[in-house]
Amino acid sequence: MVRKKVIIMGAAGRDFHNFNTYFRDNEEYEVVCFTATQIPDIENRSYPPALAGKFYPNGIPIYPEAKLPELIKRYKVDEADLAYSDLPYEYVMRCSAIVNAAGADFRLLGPKHSMIESKRPIIAVTAVRTGCGKSQTSRALFKALKSQGYNIVSIRHPMPYGNLEDQIVQRFSSYEDLDRQHCTIEEREEYEPYIDMGGVVYAGVDYQKILDEAEKEADIILWDGGNNDFSFYKPDLYITVTDPHRPGHEISYYPGEVNLRLADIVIVNKVDSAKEEDIELVERNTRKVNPKAKIIRTPSLVSCERPETIKGKRVLVIEDGPTVTHGGMKYGAATVVAKKNGAKEIIDPRPYAVGSIVDTFKKYSHLTKVLPAMGYGKQQTKELEQTINRSDADIVLSGTPIDLGRVIGVSKPMERVRYEMGKESLDRLMKAVEEPLKKIISQKK
Repeated sequence: MVRKKVIIMGAAGRDFHNFNTYFRDNEEYEVVCFTATQIPDIENRSYPPALAGKFYPNGIPIYPEAKLPELIKRYKVDEADLAYSDLPYEYVMRCSAIVNAAGADFRLLGPKHSMIESKRPIIAVTAVRTGCGKSQTSRALFKALKSQGYNIVSIRHPMPYGNLEDQIVQRFSSYEDLDRQHCTIEEREEYEPYIDMGGVVYAGVDYQKILDEAEKEADIILWDGGNNDFSFYKPDLYITVTDPHRPGHEISYYPGEVNLRLADIVIVNKVDSAKEEDIELVERNTRKVNPKAKIIRTPSLVSCERPETIKGKRVLVIEDGPTVTHGGMKYGAATVVAKKNGAKEIIDPRPYAVGSIVDTFKKYSHLTKVLPAMGYGKQQTKELEQTINRSDADIVLSGTPIDLGRVIGVSKPMERVRYEMGKESLDRLMKAVEEPLKKIISQKK
């Protein structure tokens, strides 16, 4: 049999998962390489033999996506599979044009060939864009179900930025686990909140092996997706979060619209700060593509411990990195808190940026009064620290979900901003979840 030659286009997440679940032991295909984009410093390494399987004794190389046309011709590639997320439809079809013009077919692998089934009930929490409030929804659900006596474990979308063989299965239940596994700022943003709730969160590279471990200790598994990717596991209950601050994006970004169409429950988040006409547009678009979904409106309640320290001050705002970079938001929770509490000025961080932070501002030119919490490695984390300390702000407001002071040394007063789902909204969500969840648990016993 002549095997089809394939390139998987990715960003160290969905690409590895698609390979593991569909391509790894598939005699019909030969994956000649991966390409990487979106995340800094993840190309120019290899997918190791320990993960690649019997057909790839030397592993699989990973190249920058910019080399895609050259790679298609060099390897005589038959097919390129796009396997990363939070992409406007125009971008997706431009990728298709590049691939087709270079001589290969273009493909998007769907849920049927990439979702893994579980013996345990799976609740998936996904979003239509990065930064919709998916994580605050996941955390609220986790806390509520844990308080009801369930052994609930979260499995998080992958962020394998280090040694892939060391990250096949990762389990986090303490800050020591984060330190031992050399977690980046972005990883800590997703794992720390579960640890703070006394919970367990899994991540890694091989999601079948991760599931096998999680099933040993869980009554219920919560899939906490990344970006706007669809679930790696076949969900028994599918929840999708939308953002009325970006109305229309729920039906114009890939694979966010997939999540919208698959959802049993659609959350319209941030209704306390969005315009009513934008909220209604999101709801109309949802009903058009998924009339059976239950729609729940929720606020995103933002706060900080000492709001009095903000009034009249020149503030440096730090926001969650993915939300304001490839998520496209111009601001986040820290900006809302600064304005709400009478900041004299939100300063422009760009004049103080160093190293890769300068490059980040060049790439994401929509950012002017926000410093994204970039920290994909030790060097970039140091550059973030230097940028903060070079600024002439009176106070730093950190809107990242972690305690940034645990990771970097800030020479200025810093206040941590928090955001969460309100009690009334959580009650409505739990009311929508509890009945189907009981049926699911009964069926899976």
